[in-house]
Amino acid sequence: MKNSVIFGLVIGVLSLIWLFVMRATGYNLTDSEASPIEYVSVLIPLVGLYFGVRNFRDGELKGNMGFLEALIQSFKILLVGGALAVFAGIVFINWGNPDSHDTTFQSFSGRIFGALLVGVIMAFGVSLLLTTKSNKVD
Repeated sequence: MKNSVIFGLVIGVLSLIWLFVMRATGYNLTDSEASPIEYVSVLIPLVGLYFGVRNFRDGELKGNMGFLEALIQSFKILLVGGALAVFAGIVFINWGNPDSHDTTFQSFSGRIFGALLVGVIMAFGVSLLLTTKSNKVD
């Protein structure tokens, strides 16, 4: 569980930093407008999941990990990272810049749902990539 908390925190903190970088560079998070630079944020969960699952495989499982073990570890990492990212987003909306009204909970919830879908797809991809133990079905 320690591994998933550490790499979940990495994802959450990087997501918070990304929100403030987006605002500082002048990109507003308005309702239905997504700027192309926002798609770079997909790398945050990808990097967190890859290194988190790889660390779990190499450290705790001695390099021998099945697909289901990798998938469960990925979901644990995403659960911690997602909870922290949602909390950071709420803080960002409410207290990040009180003079600016560039985002609403409705637009933010749409982006979080999109991030959830991307995270689940990445969890399957990273799990397939890092699986070392084959389970034969006879």
